[in-house]
Amino acid sequence: MKRRPTIIDVAKKAGVSKTTVSRVITGDGANVREETIQRVQTAIDELGYTHNAVASSLRTDRTNLIMLSIPDITNPFWPAVARGVQDRMEREGYAVVFANSDWDAQREKMFLEMARRNRFDAILINPVRVNNDELKAAHIHTVLIGSHEGFPDFDIVGSNSYGATQLALAHLYDLGHRRIGLIRGERQSRPGHSRLQSYEDFLREKGLVLDSSLIVRVPFDEMGGRQAMEQLLSLAEPPTAVLAANDILAIGALQAAHQAGLTVPDQLSIMGIDDIFAASATTPPLTTIAKPQYEIGRQAAEFLLDRLGEQATAVPRRHLFNCTLQQRGSTGPPP
Repeated sequence: MKRRPTIIDVAKKAGVSKTTVSRVITGDGANVREETIQRVQTAIDELGYTHNAVASSLRTDRTNLIMLSIPDITNPFWPAVARGVQDRMEREGYAVVFANSDWDAQREKMFLEMARRNRFDAILINPVRVNNDELKAAHIHTVLIGSHEGFPDFDIVGSNSYGATQLALAHLYDLGHRRIGLIRGERQSRPGHSRLQSYEDFLREKGLVLDSSLIVRVPFDEMGGRQAMEQLLSLAEPPTAVLAANDILAIGALQAAHQAGLTVPDQLSIMGIDDIFAASATTPPLTTIAKPQYEIGRQAAEFLLDRLGEQATAVPRRHLFNCTLQQRGSTGPPP
């Protein structure tokens, strides 16, 4: 097997010192003559030399790698967030490594240890089970994605889930609905989820009875949405409208309603949250609450770059984007 060329081989071929080659490779060649730079570049091309980024990271204590840890890579919410992160980080020379925890606490901790062991410069994470102290113990620049509580030592970027739920419920209430079901995902990272709190607060404010049978907690996927809707429709007094914690659950609920022979929205209104692409392609198109997914990713990356450049304030920052109503065809007045 042919030996890979080294920086010493390049220096010999170009007739310069190893230090000069290193300056040219790292872009620190301001004091190197243009003719010398061209000789080094020619030697690199002819030898097929590849810069050893690992060796450089040992000298600079930077790998230019960050990790984006998310709970479910199959959820269509995340690609736009990831794109926002990647677009911003690549402009500063960073590569983004994606880690899918699949809602598994052990996998999440394994990825966190992997980032620490491999000297990643920073982490963006939507935490499943890892807590504030565990993230601090990793000693890596970290920014959280999502509207999380209980992380006082970290910057947080997400959307106002409490406000999004209030907006959705207000839409259904204004249409005339008074018996509104809530489908929750059982893989929520922590108790006291903001959507549930918002739901309870809204009912209390409007003087509506809180009926626990209208709150269903299921796996965070389409099958879970179908199961939840079947359970709600089996009640002696089913809801006239249902709000799902995200669009995936709502799409599953919509499928179950069709299977039960119900016409949406004439006989039942259904809403989701997130505004993923599929929400506009259902029959009827899904009314939902839109979150600025790309902007969430970009802002999280911005906070992370501040931390990497030591330009951030000492006090952790919290930025929650407001959400907007996307009214389509799946909601209407109660029958």
